[in-house]
Amino acid sequence: MFVLRFVIVLSVTALGLAAAPASAQFFMRSHDFTGTPVTGAEADLGLNLAEATTTEQRAALVWNMRAALNVAALQCQFEPTLLTVANYNAMLTDHKDELKTAFDTVSKYFARTNKTAKAGQTALDQFSTRIYSNYATVAAQYGFCQTASSIGRDAIFAQRGTFVDLALARTRELRNSLIPYGEQGLPRYIGRDYATYPMLDDKCWNKKGEWQDRKCGEMVWRRAATAFARS
Repeated sequence: MFVLRFVIVLSVTALGLAAAPASAQFFMRSHDFTGTPVTGAEADLGLNLAEATTTEQRAALVWNMRAALNVAALQCQFEPTLLTVANYNAMLTDHKDELKTAFDTVSKYFARTNKTAKAGQTALDQFSTRIYSNYATVAAQYGFCQTASSIGRDAIFAQRGTFVDLALARTRELRNSLIPYGEQGLPRYIGRDYATYPMLDDKCWNKKGEWQDRKCGEMVWRRAATAFARS
């Protein structure tokens, strides 16, 4: 009977895992970073293109997404199965015409909004540096790399000329992934999201350094964050 019960539990667990969407390698269940579509005019995207036309905003989003996937290709190589490098290289080939048009449009924007060609080039360089820096992360690396991997995969299956639609639909998701989150499918104490330490009260230990169940009950390590808050 025990064996049958054990098999049933395993079967149900397997079905539950199979029903969940395939996610990357870091967590049983990752945080849901999905967000609403963007236009490119949102202040919190970091594009900061004053007086840009709709065409220029969309071009900036395309170039921004390319930069983000480039950062992922460099930053996420610690987990080769994410395929961030292969996806990025394939994306450059598949969408090269749209990427070139986007870059030309963004370049013309900075030329149009600055008094001299040199000032326009400087502003373009600063824009490029800023959007790259926007995606540099350490604390949120797992979430960012998972999300960039998913977007990169979709990019290579997107029809040519539609990379802008991908950028519009998933830039918010990519930005959201820069917020650190850990395991979502298991209780927090199972992971390593916080440090713990043993109860060190004198009454709980005898002279031999042995834990006293009768005085303090079962040994349970305290959460460090809670201990620090009380100290």
